[in-house]
Amino acid sequence: MDILDDTEDFYRKVEYFNKERTEKLSYHYREILKLLGEDPEREGLEKTPYRVAKAMQFITKGYHEDPEEILRSALFQEKYRQMVIVKDIEVYSMCEHHMLPFIGKAHVAYIPNGHITGLSKIARVVEAFSRRLQVQERLTTDIMNCIDKTLNPLGVAVVIEAQHMCMILRGVQKQNSITTTSAFSGAFERLATREEFIRLISNKFH
Repeated sequence: MDILDDTEDFYRKVEYFNKERTEKLSYHYREILKLLGEDPEREGLEKTPYRVAKAMQFITKGYHEDPEEILRSALFQEKYRQMVIVKDIEVYSMCEHHMLPFIGKAHVAYIPNGHITGLSKIARVVEAFSRRLQVQERLTTDIMNCIDKTLNPLGVAVVIEAQHMCMILRGVQKQNSITTTSAFSGAFERLATREEFIRLISNKFH
C-alpha cells in the first residue's frame, strides 16, 4: 500500500491507501459531481472527490480482511461449554442496492466445543463482514457461517438490528423503522437455548 499524507498548518496526518485506486476513484467522483449539476472546482468541493475516494476505501476495507484468520489468530483450547455472548457490537455497513449506509448493533453468541477465541475477535469478524457492500440478511449469515466453520462450536447465534438510510433518506422515508435479522445453528436451533440467548441480549446489566 502507498502512503498518502495530508499536510496542514498544525499537524501532519499519514494514512495508508492505494494511490492508484484513490486517483481513479477521485476521477470518477469528480465526474459524478458534474453530472449532479455541481462545480467540482469550487472551494468547498475541490478536495471532495479525493476525500470520498479515501472514505469509500475505508468503508469497504473488509474485502481485504480474512474473518476466518481473525478468529484463528486467537484460538485457545478450553473446556468451557456454556454460552459466550458478545452483544451490542456496533455495525456500520453499506447497502449494496443504493450504496447508502445501514447502522445498528449485532449480538453474537456461540457455545464452545473445545476451543474459544478472543472476545475482540468476534467484534472484528462483525467489522470485517460489515465493511463491504452488503444486505443485512447476508451479513447475518456470513458472521454465523464464519464462526461455525472456524471454531466448530456446538452452536452459533447472530441477531442484527439496524436502521437503513435507504428507507430513511429516500423511498418510503420511514424514520423510525428498524430491521431485525437472525441466524441460528446447532444448539441454538433448540427453542430453549434460543430463548435463553434472546433473554440475555435483551437484559440490561449496565
